[in-house]
Amino acid sequence: MSLLNLLHVDEALVAVDKPPGIAVHRSQLVGADDDYLIDRLRAQVGGTLYLAHRLDRATSGVLLVARSREIAAELGQQLMDRKVVKEYLAVVRGWPDDEGCIDHPLSGASLKGPRREARTCWRRLATIELPIEMGRYPQQRYSLLAVQPETGRYQQIRRHFAHASHHLIGDTTHGRGDHNRLFRIHWSMHRLLLHAWRLEFTHPAGGERLCIEAPLDASWQRVLAAFGWDAALAAARAQPLAALLVGT
Repeated sequence: MSLLNLLHVDEALVAVDKPPGIAVHRSQLVGADDDYLIDRLRAQVGGTLYLAHRLDRATSGVLLVARSREIAAELGQQLMDRKVVKEYLAVVRGWPDDEGCIDHPLSGASLKGPRREARTCWRRLATIELPIEMGRYPQQRYSLLAVQPETGRYQQIRRHFAHASHHLIGDTTHGRGDHNRLFRIHWSMHRLLLHAWRLEFTHPAGGERLCIEAPLDASWQRVLAAFGWDAALAAARAQPLAALLVGT
C-alpha cells in the first residue's frame, strides 16, 4: 500500500492529497471496502484523527483532517460560515460562459426528499474544439473550469453541471457515457476529472490564513498537455484564490 501525499502536517491538523477511487471513510453510501483513506492516514501519521470535511470517492485533492474534536469543530464552523474557500478544477463538456453561478437546490445523498439551497460558481480557464465526430456533431468542445462551491451538498459540482448540460468528464453517475469513452480511448483517462485543487482557511490554532494546493495526477497531466492548457493553469495559480469568486 503506497503512502499518501501529505500536503501539510502540524500538531493541530493534517492536509492530505486524496487519490481518486478511494472512499474517505466507511459509510452506507460506499458499501463495504477494505481500504479507506482515514485508515491509511491513521497508520501513516498515528494518533486520533477526525475528518473536517469530505470528498467523493471519485474526486481527488485537498482533504483536511483534524487531530482533535475541538479543531474539527472549529474547521466545521468555518465551513458552515463559508469562510473556507474551496477551489476545484473540472473538465466539462461544452463551452460555458466565461464565468457564472449555478443556483439550483439539491436533495441529499438519497437523491430524494427535500431540496436545500445549493450554489456553485465557476470561471472558465481554457477551451478546446476537437475535430472528432460524435453523434450529430463534427467537432467536440470541452472546457477547463475553476469551480468554487459556496455550499456543500452531496455531489454538488457534478449534479450542478449536469443540470446545466455541461457534464463533467469521467462522471459515470451524472455524466455522458459517449464523452467519457472518447477520453478513455484517446487519452487513457479512466477517472473523474474533478480535483479539489486549492483550499484556503484560517488555522484554528495559529490564526494564520493558509492556502494549500494539491498537485494533479498523471491523467490530468495528459489532458492538460494534449489540450495545451498548461499555461492557462499556471495563470490561474498566480491569481489570489478569493479573486476567482464571481462577484468579488
